[in-house]
Amino acid sequence: MVARVRSVLVGRVQALGPTVSGIAKRPVSGPRRVEALGLAGDAQADLRVHGGPDKAVLCYAWSHYGPWRDVFPDQPLLEAPGAFGENLSIDGLDEHAVCIGDRWRIGSALFSVTQGRQPCFKLNLRFGVPDMAARVQASGRAGWYLRVLEPGWIEAGDACELIDRPHPTHSVASVLALIRDRETRPDRLEPVLALPLPASWRRLFEQRLQTGQAEDWRRRLEGA
Repeated sequence: MVARVRSVLVGRVQALGPTVSGIAKRPVSGPRRVEALGLAGDAQADLRVHGGPDKAVLCYAWSHYGPWRDVFPDQPLLEAPGAFGENLSIDGLDEHAVCIGDRWRIGSALFSVTQGRQPCFKLNLRFGVPDMAARVQASGRAGWYLRVLEPGWIEAGDACELIDRPHPTHSVASVLALIRDRETRPDRLEPVLALPLPASWRRLFEQRLQTGQAEDWRRRLEGA
């Protein structure tokens, strides 16, 4: 099966409960320009933790929607792509099939895989489920981010072509599992630090090695 873009989605910053967010994405028709900081017409609210070159484009596997519908059969957000704030809904790929440092050609643009998504409390507000972010993290169905190496155009139906895989033993799923499982053992973390990680993930793993402890997730997952 050839992996393809099911939907291209963008959104603007708008109210979300007591805060604001760009998580509500809507599909666009026809080609959409992608530049260094993401898709034309897309926006993020909190630029400290969203957006930027390392998080220019968020991908989410359409295959994940089935398991989520099993848990939340009456949730209308799960009827179409965009529930999780993704920019690209992807058929034929998930976190197990994508590795850190991969280079993918999608449409006329070239991307590299930078990191998995660490879900935040805004998913709780979007779904009306107090522990939705924690559920997403525990499931491993979190999504992954792309850096734009070559700007171009992208649209629904475009194939996802793997150009290079320099780190085949480090899938996004495996690295996300280290975070989720609060891994602190040097023999598990030191190989990850050899990857081309974004600064935030490098700090996370370095701090675990230095302290022997995992970071506190409450603020990210609960907004506390």
